[in-house]
Amino acid sequence: MARLLLIEDDPAIRTPLLRALRERGHAVAAVQTAMTGLQRVLDDRPDLVVLDLGLPDLDGLELLRMLRAVNTTPVIIATARDEESEIIRGLDAGADDYVVKPFTAAQLDARIRAVLRRGVGPASGPAPLTVGELRVDPGARQASLSGVPLELTPREFDLLHHLASRAGRVVSKRELLTEVWQLPYGGADKTVDVHLSWLRRKLGETAQQPRYLHTVRGVGVRLDVPGAGS
Repeated sequence: MARLLLIEDDPAIRTPLLRALRERGHAVAAVQTAMTGLQRVLDDRPDLVVLDLGLPDLDGLELLRMLRAVNTTPVIIATARDEESEIIRGLDAGADDYVVKPFTAAQLDARIRAVLRRGVGPASGPAPLTVGELRVDPGARQASLSGVPLELTPREFDLLHHLASRAGRVVSKRELLTEVWQLPYGGADKTVDVHLSWLRRKLGETAQQPRYLHTVRGVGVRLDVPGAGS
C-alpha cells in the first residue's frame, strides 16, 4: 500500500480522485493549499505527492522547488496546464512525471505505480558502478561524485544508473524513454533533454563544457570518464 498526498484545491477533482485512489489500494491524504502540503510532506513523509499547480496560496511550481530544496519525495504534477513550456518547467523543477487534466484515475494510478517501481531497490542488488570519480549504487539507490553524495530524484537516479551501466556507449533518447520512462511507444525527446540538463547541473557540468555526459548530436548521449575519447 502506497502512502500518497494529494495537493488539490478543487473539490470536484479532489473528492472523486481520493475515492478512486483509495479503491485502488492506496492510503491517500489530501490538502487544499501549498503551505499545508509542504508541512504534511515534511511531517508525514508520504511515498509520493500528486501536485496541482493552480493552488490558492502559492503556485505549485514554487512549492515543488521548495520541496526539492529539502526533500526527494517523488512528485507527479497533475494539472490543466498543457503548454510544452509549462511541462518543461515542471520537469526542470524536479517533477518525476507530469499528467495533464482531464485524466482518469486509472491513468494516474498507472503513473504512480511506475514512479514508485523506479524508487524501489532490491534487497541484494547488483554491485555499485564506478565511472571515474562517479559512483552509482543501485542497491542503495545512492550516487556520489568524488565522495560527495548527489541529491537525485528517483527519475534522475534511474537515468544516471542506466547511462552508467552503459558507460562509454552512446544511448539513444528512444532507449531512455523506453527503459527509464517506461514508454515503449516513444515520447517527447524534450523530456529526456530536461532531465539531462538537470542531471548535468548536479554533476557540476554543462552541455557546452561536459565532463561525464556527452551529447552525440542526432544519436543520443554517452556517459564516460572525463577526458575519455576527447
